[in-house]
Formats: sequence, structure tokens, C-alpha cells
Amino acid sequence: MEYKPVEQLRNLADLTVAVPACLTRRERLDRWAEVLERKPEARLRSLGEIEFHPREERPLLRADDSPLTVAFADPVLRAAGLRSDMLGDAMLFFDLSERQAHRLLCSCMNGWSISADRAATQIRRIANPDLRLRAAAWSAGAVAVAGAPALLYLFG
Repeated sequence: MEYKPVEQLRNLADLTVAVPACLTRRERLDRWAEVLERKPEARLRSLGEIEFHPREERPLLRADDSPLTVAFADPVLRAAGLRSDMLGDAMLFFDLSERQAHRLLCSCMNGWSISADRAATQIRRIANPDLRLRAAAWSAGAVAVAGAPALLYLFG
């Protein structure tokens, strides 16, 4: 068997990344978070004040070195159907609501840059909404436990 570097193989064959036939929304979001977590300290640019752009221009918004460019640079996400690093294509591909996209990508929410690790955390929260429900339940339980002695004292 003859050894050849990958660069030479690319010239000989069309190399593609094997992608499952259809990634679920959660799998797409998890993959995006995984890609961001590879360089957790990287500073990524936010999209400039999304809400001040006319509604018809928002889908065309993009920024170099943003969480969207990281997603688009991933061959698995591109092979699964991510068309570009523009806001509209990302919202369609990741099935993000306007509110979710704004919270994740806008400069008014994150400042002009966001760490890749923080962006990944926010994406995982979008992918796993049950985590927020659990956190809310734990908080409500803690308030109830902490407030029970006071209620017993007042009404007991």
C-alpha cells in the first residue's frame, strides 16, 4: 500500500464528509455548540443591533468571525444544508425564532463580541429547553423550602 498525504488525495478524488441523512434540530444545534467549544476562548463578533435593521434586510446580516461563520465553516453543517453564514439562512437551518436569534447573536445582548464558550452554552439552552424548566423548578423549590419556616411562624 502506498502512503499519500491528504492534499494529494484531494486532487485524485472528490472527498466528502459523511453526514447522517437528516439531522434533527437538536443534532444541528448540538453540532454547532460542539464546533464552538473546540476553541472556547475565541472572541466572536456579534451582529450589530439586529432590531434596528429593516425587517427585509435582517436575513442578509452577517459578520466576519461570528458564531455564524464558525457554523458555516463546519463541513458537517454545510453538508447537512447550512447555505451561508447569513442570519436568515442560519435561522432557517437551525430553526431559530427571531427572539432566539436576537438573544444569541445581537450586539445589544452580548456586546460587540462573545466568547465561543458562552455562545455554545446559549445554543445548548436553545437545543435543550428542558434544562431551563428544571432550573426554574429547582428555584421554585428552593424558595418554597426557604419560605416554609417563615410561613409556619406567621400562620402556625
